[in-house]
Amino acid sequence: MNKIIHNMKKCLAVFALLLFSYSIQAQDKKAKNLLDQVTAKIKTYENIVIDFKYTLNNSKENINQESKGNVTMKGNLFVLNLMGVTKLFDGKKTYTINPEDEEINITKFNEKDESSITPSKMLTFFNSGYKYVWDILQDVKGRKIQYIKLIPINAKDARKEILLGIDNQTKNIYNVIEVGKNGTKTILTVNSFKTNQPLSKNQFTFEASKYPKYYINKLD
Repeated sequence: MNKIIHNMKKCLAVFALLLFSYSIQAQDKKAKNLLDQVTAKIKTYENIVIDFKYTLNNSKENINQESKGNVTMKGNLFVLNLMGVTKLFDGKKTYTINPEDEEINITKFNEKDESSITPSKMLTFFNSGYKYVWDILQDVKGRKIQYIKLIPINAKDARKEILLGIDNQTKNIYNVIEVGKNGTKTILTVNSFKTNQPLSKNQFTFEASKYPKYYINKLD
């Protein structure tokens, strides 16, 4: 369970880059111009629904995991489904729903807790601590993907670099590649990027009545 939660936190952090990379302070004008175009589109969306593939690989440790997931975001609210677990944030509390264990963990959102990641916090999550540069252009199944490389300034950061792949035509993010100093590589690839979708009024509301047999654990 802890491993799944850790992966979900990493996945949310990746979405911080995927959706809100434009908030990083500019150190490369060409990269900034491209990210500004991404910004212009994202700011017009009422909500965003993404289906994605998430992979984690470390050849030295013989780790190779792949899973599919989806996330729905609207303002400060989100629902993330990954590895069979659902993580819901209603603006005040985070609900982690694990069907396998029939358990639900509920935590209050703490603005000062660095591990508490929400879409609104993502707006400033990467405001400092990185330099970024214009990188390679790749042809991926007929799509021109332009990469921007982010390099952590802090030498103690476990990450070596992060690559943002941007579709030159649509100006949407295609993938995010995070490379760790220990050889671990995580890749989030967008399979479907939809916006302004008709959402249920209870889309971001936790309803305990749906889980009558679950153990509800209020952690704070």
